[in-house]
Amino acid sequence: MGSGIAESASLAGFPVIVCELPDFTLASRDRLEKSMAAAVQRGKLAPDQRAAALARVTFTSELNDVADSDLVIEAVPENRESKTSIMTKLNEIVSREVVLASNTSSIPIGELASVVSKPARVLGLHFFSPVPVIRLVEIVRALDTGDETIAEAETFVARLGKRSIECKDRAGFIVNFLLTPYLMGAVRMYEEGFATRDDIDAGMKLGANHPMGPLELCDFIGLDVLQAVSESLFDEFRRDEYAPPPLMKRMIAAGRLGRKSGRGFYEYPR
Repeated sequence: MGSGIAESASLAGFPVIVCELPDFTLASRDRLEKSMAAAVQRGKLAPDQRAAALARVTFTSELNDVADSDLVIEAVPENRESKTSIMTKLNEIVSREVVLASNTSSIPIGELASVVSKPARVLGLHFFSPVPVIRLVEIVRALDTGDETIAEAETFVARLGKRSIECKDRAGFIVNFLLTPYLMGAVRMYEEGFATRDDIDAGMKLGANHPMGPLELCDFIGLDVLQAVSESLFDEFRRDEYAPPPLMKRMIAAGRLGRKSGRGFYEYPR
């Protein structure tokens, strides 16, 4: 997600600093370069545009390097402690006027804003994968988010060539609040032997004109990410349709996370 956000921002003309853990910096750079190279091959991007965009991206492992930024977007894994820790550190590094955004898909923005000295500058900017392709960004307004912060976020998203939708701060926001019960329902249907994997996916692709079936989409998102989103929604609303099914938990324990691990509901040759 972080690489995708960096790619979209650099292509829009923004100078970008990508702060990554030392062990993953080279992989992040490689992912960004390959994604832009693929866009050139598809005719979506000119070679000189790719070169200029890559030149606008700086990679670092030092969080202090973002001190002079106008906007900081955290895109660490969906873990409350990790995200809160990042926000706490950013609060000490950047000025009080810098907008701090979280790419979380389910963690309350207000919780992250509580560790920041000026909560009015904190909001959610929820991108969707793959970021360079999907045009939607959810702008999430917490209780204390200021109107000026929202306006700056809307301008930024528009500059990226994307469409923003705004919602209040509650688990799942708009898309995952609606999407998660659908995906968990498909997993339960498969778990109970009601229909085969292929028939479940074919039913929604051919019957509802979805580009991916629900089990394919689970693999694409990552079962570990889905479990985190489901648990966050269940914690907030206590509705059974949000609870992750036992099968999904077993698959995660077995390392079957979806595309990124090579195996989920489907197998993916590396």
